[in-house]
Amino acid sequence: MHIVVCIKQVPDSGQIRVHPVTNTIMRQGVPTIINPYDLFALEEALRLKDKLGATVTVLTMGPPTAADSLRKALTFGADRAVLLTDRYFAGSDTLATSFALSMALKKVAEEFGKPEIIFTGKQTIDGDTAQVGPGIAKRLDYNQLTYISRIVETDLDGGKITVERRAEGGLQVLETKLPVLITMLEASNEMRRGSIENALIAARADVVTWNAEAVGIEDLTKCGLRGSPTIVKKVFAPTARTEKAEIVEAEGKADARAAALVEAIFAKAPAVESDLLEHAAQHYV
Repeated sequence: MHIVVCIKQVPDSGQIRVHPVTNTIMRQGVPTIINPYDLFALEEALRLKDKLGATVTVLTMGPPTAADSLRKALTFGADRAVLLTDRYFAGSDTLATSFALSMALKKVAEEFGKPEIIFTGKQTIDGDTAQVGPGIAKRLDYNQLTYISRIVETDLDGGKITVERRAEGGLQVLETKLPVLITMLEASNEMRRGSIENALIAARADVVTWNAEAVGIEDLTKCGLRGSPTIVKKVFAPTARTEKAEIVEAEGKADARAAALVEAIFAKAPAVESDLLEHAAQHYV
């Protein structure tokens, strides 16, 4: 069984600043990390490896420095790392990114075997669009399962997988045929610690590096800024609130205090009560 995990190297969101004049994100000097949501995808892939004996390939698109994130993924137990890097990919939006990654995944299938499962995080912390995973699935004609909280069963003989999907109205249990692309939710698992043995392997491992030509991209107008119809008009930091939090005091048992808090919220925002009652009428009556 072959599993591919798509990860992304992103700026540490705790240290991102917005330029006061240009209103763009200042990336210079900001440390990078593996997108936190992608770690849940990686851990789920590694659990399937432990259970089913799968081979796990990690793939990313980015500058040459993104190899550091790939090596970090290898320390957790991934078997292979692939870096897609080319100056033509600079400035890619989700459309151009999903195109480039889908071409790289076709190359992965040719070189290392077609993946039965492709994992991604539900979204990235720098873009927050949640569009790249579904975009890849569409381009590769894979079934897609989004916002997955748990893998219930993987039936390789039957060629199907059963998962739990967190939805607004509750929990859905879904079953679909392989191959499939899965986007994992946050808090769906806990990332393991990397072993010393895997760290030593990662330090010596060769990161497979491909450019646009290597993965068969002939039309470069589909890449980077030229292939990105999305236009970012403005990036800005949210205005700090001047309104202070209101303290609600109540006495008695926990249920009485909770009732007093809910009553105070409804008095402050009547629309919240009506919205909750409407939602309950639609889903629970």
